[in-house]
Amino acid sequence: MARTAGSHSDITGPRIREAALHLFARHGYNAVSMRQIAAQVGVQAGALYNYTPDKQTLLFDLMQHHMTTLLDEYAQIAATQPATQNATQPAPARLQRFVRFHIGFHITRPDEMFIAYMELRALTPENFARIEPQRRRYEDQLQSILDAGVASGAFSMPDTKIATLAVIAMLNGVNTWYRPGGRLSQEEVEALYWTMVQKAVGA
Repeated sequence: MARTAGSHSDITGPRIREAALHLFARHGYNAVSMRQIAAQVGVQAGALYNYTPDKQTLLFDLMQHHMTTLLDEYAQIAATQPATQNATQPAPARLQRFVRFHIGFHITRPDEMFIAYMELRALTPENFARIEPQRRRYEDQLQSILDAGVASGAFSMPDTKIATLAVIAMLNGVNTWYRPGGRLSQEEVEALYWTMVQKAVGA
């Protein structure tokens, strides 16, 4: 399997993942070929198989990396608060922290966010079964906040599971229009969406 001169595994591997990420997000997984990914990287198509078995593995690896990083960074945010404070902090404060975290994490990762939420149907059943529990773990973080808010009377909604999905969909919408250097700063975007989320959950 030929490889372009000067190509090294520690450089080419990440470049292949970066190219796949960009192409999947721009054109959709099904419309992208391994040949296109190779051309983007500057290697022969056959050389890709030195780094990945197939296109499906590339998609799964990108999604898994995104979800693992998302869960790890959210856990770090929670870990900055003392355990007693996390347990007793009012639900609105915890929800605001989640909203700002979700926007801040994804606003610099538009391609990763798009693939993580829009290309799930492209996964094989086996790979979907490995990614879905990670997605549920993240969604459960938000639903537990909403459940606590309803129990305390801070929030009012008929179904916290549906509200969880609706809030995440709302927050993901930021990446469809936000551009750095635009009319609104990230801080202003977070504040505006926090106001809208409060209304959505009956706060």
